Parts: sequence; C-alpha cells; structure tokens
Amino acid sequence: MPAPSPTRQPATAARDWFLAPAGRAVLASEEALVVQALGDRPGLPWLWCGPAAGEDLAGDYGRGVRLVPAEAGWAGQLACALPLPLPSESFGAVVLQHVARPAGAFGPALLEEASRLLVPGGRLWLFVLNPLAPYRWRWRGSGITTSEPLVWRRRLRAVGLVPDPVSQGLGPNWSVRVSAQPQQGPGLRAAYLLRAEKRSVPLTPVRRRALQLAPAA
Repeated sequence: MPAPSPTRQPATAARDWFLAPAGRAVLASEEALVVQALGDRPGLPWLWCGPAAGEDLAGDYGRGVRLVPAEAGWAGQLACALPLPLPSESFGAVVLQHVARPAGAFGPALLEEASRLLVPGGRLWLFVLNPLAPYRWRWRGSGITTSEPLVWRRRLRAVGLVPDPVSQGLGPNWSVRVSAQPQQGPGLRAAYLLRAEKRSVPLTPVRRRALQLAPAA
C-alpha cells in the first residue's frame, strides 16, 4: 500500500486505511464483540468511537452516541473536540475501536474522557492494532501508531480503570480473509481487545470513638 500524502492529517490517513480492504477485514472480525459491547450494560446508554466503516452496526442496540474521527476532533452525532460535551458517569459502556493512540489528540486525554464518562461498574472496550503482528506491514505508512497490551494496561490504570489480565487476539494473521474466532492473548493476530472496568471506591468505615463521660460533679 503506498504511503499517504504528507498533506493528509493522521486522522484522515487512518480513516482511509480502515475503508480499504485490509482495514475492513479487521473491522469485520470485531463486529460480534462490538455488538456485545453495545449491549454490555442493558438500560444504560453507550458511547462508540470508531472508524466510519463500522457505523451500520449502531442502529439496533439501544440508546447511544456514535462518533467517528475527524480532522478537527469528532464527527457523527456530535461535532466536537475533547472534552466531549457529555455528562460524567452516564454511560454503561465506552467502545474505543482503533481510535486511541499513544500520544496526540487521541492519546491519554481520550482515555481520561472514557473513565470520566463511565458509570461505576461500567466497562471500556479498547480495540487496537497489534504492533507485533505480521499484519502491521499492511498499515505501514498510514500514520497509525499503537502499543502492546502491557503498555495499554499501564495507561488504563493511570486513569483509574482496572484492565482485564488477558487480552483477546482478533482479526487475520496476514491475509485479508476474516477470522471470526477470538483467541487468548494477541499472538500474531492483526488486532486485540483489552477491556477495563471502572470500579467504585468503597467508603472507608470510620471507627466510632468511645464515648467519654465527664466525671460526676
């Protein structure tokens, strides 16, 4: 695949890659898990941020907000930038599908927003490309950057989320043929899913002080 033109913004280059056959194969392998995420907390709305190529899934899975990356931030049901104009602790599930980056406009601040928006007990579903997979040669030059699961777990803990100890490998190994079955650990699969939960902090019980009676007069 030819390298993108230097005039294109990173968000635009990554969007174009997911519209191409190699990117669509990755998204197709994740459809069942995205559907599962949207129904993860019935009765609560969801937030789904991901490539425009997967937007047709959002119609029948309850109330939610669908956002896609844009040059100036986000487009879709809202046109905005960070911080998102959404109330804190109002979403049962947040799906970040190939939009989180190690740095920049889609970096740590995006994870902080996800943590802010989740209700206690809500869950973040983080889909990222696997930097150790042979498939990485297919997105070379697209402007996409990513990291291994261990690094993402540190970032998730830094914003107050508790990540799962094991990620799920998704997508093809090399060819663009869709592989529907997830595997334990990323292995050589094109992408992986890492989930994290927002835990409520229990109140520390305060010991009642012994009542001291004043001596009788």
